[in-house]
Amino acid sequence: MKKILVTGGAGFIGSHLCEKLLEQGNEVVCVDNFFTGSKKNILHLLDNPFFEVIRHDIIKSLLVEVDEIYNFACPASPVHYQYNAIKTIKTNVLGTTNMLGLAKRLRAKFLQASTSEVYGDPLEHPQPETYWGNVNPIGIRSCYDEGKRVAETLTMDYHRQNNVKIKIIRIFNTYGPRMAANDGRVVSNFIVQALQNQDLTVYGNGSQTRSFCYVNDLVDGAIKMMDSKDEFIGPVNLGNPVETPIIEFAEKIIEMTGSSSKIAYKPLPQDDPVQRKPDITLAGHELGWQPTVALEDGLMKTIEYFESKLKKEKIKV
Repeated sequence: MKKILVTGGAGFIGSHLCEKLLEQGNEVVCVDNFFTGSKKNILHLLDNPFFEVIRHDIIKSLLVEVDEIYNFACPASPVHYQYNAIKTIKTNVLGTTNMLGLAKRLRAKFLQASTSEVYGDPLEHPQPETYWGNVNPIGIRSCYDEGKRVAETLTMDYHRQNNVKIKIIRIFNTYGPRMAANDGRVVSNFIVQALQNQDLTVYGNGSQTRSFCYVNDLVDGAIKMMDSKDEFIGPVNLGNPVETPIIEFAEKIIEMTGSSSKIAYKPLPQDDPVQRKPDITLAGHELGWQPTVALEDGLMKTIEYFESKLKKEKIKV
């Protein structure tokens, strides 16, 4: 049994990660400041004697004894990370520094959850790990984009300078149950709008593309990366390479929900990427990983989750 720290463990992906690690027979310490995370996401885990929750902001130092650290603490949707841009940067820089310092002291293995946003609005398609990106350093998204890029830099430097055992994953668009309804992401937005027969908000002309990975697949990839041989540190892309234009995705959601919603077009937000598609060749070669959940299957589970949520809560997007 390993003792594993998951920062951001009450978040959308973090809660699924905690759940899976417990299923594998580990002891899990979930750390979250509950800014975007929710106790509802981990309520079903609280009776497990090997699960512990600590309300804490990783901007401040933390003293725990663990074998591994998954650093998932950071608002990940534009609505949330732009709400307090300075706090987002601090979480990525100061928070990551604190967690790397903890890993150094404990000689614990450290996994940094980075993002496809390090590629910015990519000029190379699909995006391989060797691509350095096209990021606006002074834009409204840079608190997150550049924050995650610096977090990768810190992770690499702790490895080179202090011999910390590290892993870096770059997460592409991920969806599934426990997404926040008001996080502004396209999957949750479209599903909630469709279930309420509201117009689906499409930014630009809808020709921009995204690739959607179901959360169970993503968590499986993250764990495979943590458990991989020490000399493979990444970064490695984790995402689904099936690319979908946003307008087609909106039409699919309307069809799957049986909604009477129409499509409403709005101006494209600043620095919104035109294309998103991971090159997952490296993940396949080094981890034996590829996504297995088809988009329709994952969407059906996500729609069922939001249907249940809407019955209990009055939610508007």
